[in-house]
Amino acid sequence: MVNKELPVYDIEEFKYLGTESNFYANTFKSHLKQHHQFILAPHRHNFYISVLFTKGSGTHEIEFNTYTIKPGTVFFLSPGEVHDWHLSKNIEGYIFFHTKEFYDLNFTYEKVENYPFFCCLRNYPLIPLRNKWREDIQRIFSDIVEEYHHNELLKFQKIASLVNVLYIGLSRIYLPKTMTDRQNLNYLTKMKKFENLLDKHFKEIKYPKDYAQMMHLSEKHLNRICKTCLGKTTSEVIIDRIVLEAKRMLVFSRFTVSQISDELGYSNNSYFFRLFKKRTGKTPLEFMNEFRR
Repeated sequence: MVNKELPVYDIEEFKYLGTESNFYANTFKSHLKQHHQFILAPHRHNFYISVLFTKGSGTHEIEFNTYTIKPGTVFFLSPGEVHDWHLSKNIEGYIFFHTKEFYDLNFTYEKVENYPFFCCLRNYPLIPLRNKWREDIQRIFSDIVEEYHHNELLKFQKIASLVNVLYIGLSRIYLPKTMTDRQNLNYLTKMKKFENLLDKHFKEIKYPKDYAQMMHLSEKHLNRICKTCLGKTTSEVIIDRIVLEAKRMLVFSRFTVSQISDELGYSNNSYFFRLFKKRTGKTPLEFMNEFRR
């Protein structure tokens, strides 16, 4: 990774078939061949991505965490997440992505951000498919790509229906049984609201009680939601969001560590350094030098 501004790719920058500009699908091999010049370096998107790998190996780095690529693994990415790939030459699979508008225009009551793998940015971003699921999931990915490459009647309506069926099936695999009751599904919705507030205010608002007040909840109840959904306290979720932004700025901006501390709302640089090291095990400079290499 190098010290430069991090690119954020719009869906318009990818090759399309037909006139739909809010959806894209391809085999992963063709996608890589057409866009390898910019998708292998660290970058972000402003759309939702789903990928199924069927052959090959490698690693997928998402928000400074490294995940192993294996056949039968599905990866999910939400808008704004930083990622890059390290892939074997024989990599194969399927990829599709779409904007929030594409999904919302096709469905009145469902929201794409309410699916559990997109609901919380700190959720695990992959599913390793067992054999009993793999064939069915691969068939739907294949149907989406095939439908995208042909101009049949009601093409994008069918694609939207296939995507919805896929997301429902993957949600059933993704969510543990303990999270599928009505109360915990309601918790996931509230968790998403909290994360949206956190993304807007984490630089100036650092205390759980303030977020609980904005959500018209007690601090204790918000903490229970965070523990249920992520296994973390509200304070830990807030700190993780701050540290994530610090990591992005350390690696991809030209700010000094002191400037980053100020930008994140810490006038006391020493406090920020201690907070970062406690959460990551490294000082900001150690982390920066490690990733810039």
